[in-house]
Amino acid sequence: MKKLLMASAAASLMAGAVSADDVKLGVILGFTGPIESLTPAMAAGAEVAMKEVSDSGKLLGGSTVTPVRGDSTCVDAGAASAAAERLITADGVKGIMGADCSGVTGAILANVAVPNGMVMISPSATSPALSSAEDNGLFFRTAPSDARQGQVLAQVMKDKGINSVAITYTNNDYGKGLADSISAAFTALGGEVTATTAHEDGKADYSAEVATLAAAGGDLLVVAGYVDQGGPGVIRAALDTGAFDTFALPDGMIGSALEAAFGDEIEGSIGTVPGSESADASMVTEKVSATGADASGPYIGESYDAAALIMLAMQAAGSSDASAYAAKIMDVANAPGEKIYPGELGKALDIIAGGGDVDYVGATAVELIGGGEAAGGYREIVIEGGKITTAKFH
Repeated sequence: MKKLLMASAAASLMAGAVSADDVKLGVILGFTGPIESLTPAMAAGAEVAMKEVSDSGKLLGGSTVTPVRGDSTCVDAGAASAAAERLITADGVKGIMGADCSGVTGAILANVAVPNGMVMISPSATSPALSSAEDNGLFFRTAPSDARQGQVLAQVMKDKGINSVAITYTNNDYGKGLADSISAAFTALGGEVTATTAHEDGKADYSAEVATLAAAGGDLLVVAGYVDQGGPGVIRAALDTGAFDTFALPDGMIGSALEAAFGDEIEGSIGTVPGSESADASMVTEKVSATGADASGPYIGESYDAAALIMLAMQAAGSSDASAYAAKIMDVANAPGEKIYPGELGKALDIIAGGGDVDYVGATAVELIGGGEAAGGYREIVIEGGKITTAKFH
């Protein structure tokens, strides 16, 4: 990722300085589409951080923060770009928490964020291709790249004694990048990938795709899909035909909808989702649950952290102007400075206002490397008793 400092930063710092105001932040996620069961809690996670900052009265001379939601759809790049454009031009947002799925995130970045000089911090766009996107120093993410997830899932499979796998992936940037990463890592560990095929979301029947995968064979089937779209359809076809009975499931497949659909039918299946043993998102998930959202899914802590980083960077820059605060995001995310945990955003704002440094740990043990990549770990999950349970952390 090419994080280029914008030439106008110093001038914007003065021009964009604010005192008690209402700062609007965009929350652009797939409220419709293949992960729609996950996004209400993700949005709520970000909005918990915004409320915490507003209630503190300590941001930029007492400014409040108001979330403005936009629907990325997760899959429609045109609709996602239009939604982001509206957030900036009509609603006047000063930063974007999002987007979620990798394809629409890349589209918004190229078509909207860069042309408008708008900061984006994604909690869940994990495609390795985003690491090299031209972003003018405006794009960051709090979830690690799938280049890392592929390595972790491959190691989990080898540790379980899996020697051969078939892979199916949702036919988009996220699915293709993740499938390539898993395949390369598993092969490097001495495993065999018998077949790799794409599947289209939204189909009623996936028996033809499963028949192709079954003919190639494998100890289990890797399903790099979406929990609210084609992924469960592939699993159902595999179970109904007896082609596969255990599965390896990356992050997009992990959510309560998986438990509801299959229970112990997929007992012993394994998976990975971002997570760290040193992280503690309990405060965030409790507050999200209190809103009525299902807080059992992934990327809730990452959403809280993405919003928090935007607001702390604004405080460090003394401005809500993206051209001023973009360069401060890496500073507030990393050492040196006092460590900041969930529920301590007011404390962090005080420290920054007093000229001190903060090292934001947040809900997910945030550490940004390179040009804004998350260096986070992964939680290994296993289906036990029909439930998603944590096996260990990597």
